[in-house]
Amino acid sequence: PLDAVEAGVRVTEADETIGTVGYGGRPNADGVVELDSAIMRGDTLDCGAVAALRDVLHPVSVARMVMEHTPHVLLVGDGARQFAVGRGVPTQDMLTPAARAAWERWREEQEAPRNTDADAAWSGGDRGGRAPVEEDHDTIGMVVLEGGRFATAVTTSGWAYKLPGRVGDSPIVGAGGYCDDEAGACVASGDGEEMIRTCASASVVEALRRGAHPQEAVEEVVRRIDRKGGARKPSVGLLAVDPAGRVGAAAVRAAFSYAITDDAAGPRVVDVERLA
Repeated sequence: PLDAVEAGVRVTEADETIGTVGYGGRPNADGVVELDSAIMRGDTLDCGAVAALRDVLHPVSVARMVMEHTPHVLLVGDGARQFAVGRGVPTQDMLTPAARAAWERWREEQEAPRNTDADAAWSGGDRGGRAPVEEDHDTIGMVVLEGGRFATAVTTSGWAYKLPGRVGDSPIVGAGGYCDDEAGACVASGDGEEMIRTCASASVVEALRRGAHPQEAVEEVVRRIDRKGGARKPSVGLLAVDPAGRVGAAAVRAAFSYAITDDAAGPRVVDVERLA
């Protein structure tokens, strides 16, 4: 399962046509792509994560290295990059021409065009100064269940044009993803701050542990996020799987879908019904 989730999300990390993950992801306010990722196994609860990682194509693989080759769970920023380079991971420019062009247009639309001060670039405007970007919520999260064993992986380039150093839910174990073979697994996508505030994925897994169906569990937590979010009007999506292979998914505000492959029906894509 651990090999499968790593291989699965690496496909998306390398796809430059996806503006919310890996290569091709939208940069921060300074025009630099900073990546977040976490990986976890459900038998031992071992996990690894990286945040604000620059110049690396596959942050999920560095997250796994953190899990398997250090006593730590999370490395960030320059420390995460130095660790990756020390493990022989190649570096590259992660800003594609298309992402650079989009960032330059965003800069021109700000109240202080092309101001190099990130704080100035965030003054006024929508949601703290960032021009809204369509579909910039779409983290990739993956759950694998095989032979009673779970693994999860989550990876993203984060909030488009975020303040440099901003970290979302994806590398925060229990927020963006969580798994425990005894209970189940969950991954999240959407406004990361909301998942951090509610420990969203761990909350879903604990509901599974209490005996809830995955659909009941995700709806309970999504409604809680929506209720607590209030005027923030959060956009979130949660996906959960229990040890019996039952699946639940719920979203609020933004459109979400998930792909599933199982022995019963093979691969398919399912649109998630929005609760609000």
